[in-house]
Amino acid sequence: MNTQQALARLDAAAAAQQLSCGAAENIRQWLTQPRYAAYAAAVREHVANGQWQLLDDVFWTVIPFGTGGRRGRMYPIGTNAINDRTIGESAQGLADYVRAQAAPQAPRSCAIAYDTRHRSRHFAELCAGIMAAAGFRVYMLDDYRSTPELSFLVRRQRCDCGIMVTASHNPPSDNAVKIYWSTGGQVLPPHDRAISEHVRRVNDIVQADFQAAVAQGQIVPCTAETDAAFQKTLAAECFGGPRDVRILYSPLHGVGASAVGPLLETTGFQQVEIYGPHAAPDGDFPNVPGHVSNPENPRVFDLPIEHARQTGAELVLATDPDCDRMGCAAPLTLQPGAPWATLNGNQLGALLADYVLQQRHAAGTLSPHHYLVKTLVTTELIRRIADQYGVRTCGDLPVGFKWIGGIIDQEGPDRFVLGCEESHGYLVGQYARDKDGAVACLLMAELAAHLKAAGLSVHQRLQELFRQHGVHTERLITIQMEGAEGMACMRRLMERLRQRPPTELGGQRVVAMRDYLNQQMRGPAGTCPFSGPRGDMVVLDFAPAGNWLAVRPSGTEPKIKCYMFAFAPPADGADLDQVAARQRAWLDQLATDVRAVVASESLA
Repeated sequence: MNTQQALARLDAAAAAQQLSCGAAENIRQWLTQPRYAAYAAAVREHVANGQWQLLDDVFWTVIPFGTGGRRGRMYPIGTNAINDRTIGESAQGLADYVRAQAAPQAPRSCAIAYDTRHRSRHFAELCAGIMAAAGFRVYMLDDYRSTPELSFLVRRQRCDCGIMVTASHNPPSDNAVKIYWSTGGQVLPPHDRAISEHVRRVNDIVQADFQAAVAQGQIVPCTAETDAAFQKTLAAECFGGPRDVRILYSPLHGVGASAVGPLLETTGFQQVEIYGPHAAPDGDFPNVPGHVSNPENPRVFDLPIEHARQTGAELVLATDPDCDRMGCAAPLTLQPGAPWATLNGNQLGALLADYVLQQRHAAGTLSPHHYLVKTLVTTELIRRIADQYGVRTCGDLPVGFKWIGGIIDQEGPDRFVLGCEESHGYLVGQYARDKDGAVACLLMAELAAHLKAAGLSVHQRLQELFRQHGVHTERLITIQMEGAEGMACMRRLMERLRQRPPTELGGQRVVAMRDYLNQQMRGPAGTCPFSGPRGDMVVLDFAPAGNWLAVRPSGTEPKIKCYMFAFAPPADGADLDQVAARQRAWLDQLATDVRAVVASESLA
């Protein structure tokens, strides 16, 4: 099939509504424009075979820059897929923008790293070749390494920018690039929008030969020296104290063994076992449920917990494929044979905040000028703990750790104590501007050892925090919305919540609606403006106070995310288990009602 025949078939398919308008236009460009010549034959083959649904999926839109960069399903062709063209455009657009910001003869540099996903090494070499061809000196971690080590490398080498090839905890089908600025944090406004515009304008992608660029010193492999400096810096974040705790650690087939194992050993934890079935780096993530290595999912811990019971381990830690998130499971008490349970990201954030503040308070290194940082949809228990220690909380931030990194630079790193977000992301110290699963594992191991010495489990310490600050129960539900239809449904849902918010959900009255896109609040007294982080999110507040729901489209995946919060103030003599059970029952009912609202928009 030649180009004219393919275009005729394309027009016929569009007329028959087998393709969306966006897909038809993007396919036409890939068939006719010189910049896509390398992919035209593959596009013609798909057209000849009548693969309209597949073509619509990979061409219906241009894959956007979200909260963490450009992420999606891998496919050799398509504007809405991760492939050599879309990754190449990302690197070329970044190079073009950075060059436009600096003096013409100024030296430029970029740091690059990659995880264990399929084609991650290939995409890393592609990006390195493009940056080298653009005149950048590229510092490359030329083996599987973590996202926080990439952030550390950007700062250590004072690079202009960085690229991390990873799709975090997404399924094996996906990959991505995360783009970093000179701060070591993911790009923030105005740079994110400007880079996106430069990516959109890319015509030719110029790439240097990778091996030749290495030989010429344009690409500098620097793994060993960066590892040593990174480990030394992380070890300096430990607080010391007891080390008597048996730990089972899982890298979930990702890069974590390169960071977590050495760190725990260096800081004195001698009873650490790497969980064998999850130890091998493997982009298929074969031994985790659903092949999705996400420590937010309690099922990921089922087999490690069983192994821990058999071996006498007292704590199970896990990190996601690029080792920037930490998950944890532990026995409910220290009694032999006690049942085990996982902790969600909000609970871990509260425990770590309390531990770090407690240690800093004991050392006399806290003042009212010190601060914690969290996102808007992270538990308010963290703010209440910080208040107890007389420490500020910067907590009105959009979703995404890049905003936490931005606050660290804005407020000053010297008084930064801890950053955390509900999706299992945590950071202490000044060495990075992104979350770090390795340092979170260190802090969690220290906390468990301290508590064991005091005769407590981490779950029992959480109960103490509930008794002191009130019972907090949170839940996240995500609803997949694939393709053009899913995107349209998400738009209708968000518009409905803004224009016609429900008056009741989960049997509780909605007393206010906060629209973070338009910065408007609607309540009993009418509509009024309010200040808050601008973004595509709607919050519904319930009576009694402290119970609320936040709804937002994901910035990295085709799904709606619904964050649900229940709160009961501290009460003397209250049965915490009964209070928590009532909260879980309400969240069950709320989740059912929310899914019904979403389903009604899907049928619209």
